[in-house]
Amino acid sequence: MIRLRYIKKIIMQYQAELIIPILGIISGMVVPIAVFLWLYHDSKNKRATIIEISKNLDDKSKLDELLKIFDERKKEPIDYRRNGIITLFTGIGLFLFGVFFLGDIMQAVGALVSLVGLGTMIAGYLYPNTSQELTNAVEEFEKK
Repeated sequence: MIRLRYIKKIIMQYQAELIIPILGIISGMVVPIAVFLWLYHDSKNKRATIIEISKNLDDKSKLDELLKIFDERKKEPIDYRRNGIITLFTGIGLFLFGVFFLGDIMQAVGALVSLVGLGTMIAGYLYPNTSQELTNAVEEFEKK
């Protein structure tokens, strides 16, 4: 009888020690699955809405306008200069955080992020992205 109580106590102790890692593993799987389900249901509801509205429309041009509303793609090109400046100063902030608090590792991370931001900013100046900049670049090339 005493042995059974002792064995039961040992089993209960191991179960308590394993519950935290098991919950950590489960939560690491539940979050991405929940996001994918949410995105699926969101797009499913959008498609159902478009179908219901299109059943009541007679004019095809109105249907095209409706589809443009649900089109979530960006219409403007990426502004590499803006993104480069943001990344550059984020890296500088990380570097300074490493100088004052965390040490060499954070300084290295900050330097790396700063260099990526600098490269992105340089790419923004090398490759024009707006229509006016493209027009100016083509005109300058044609003059040569």
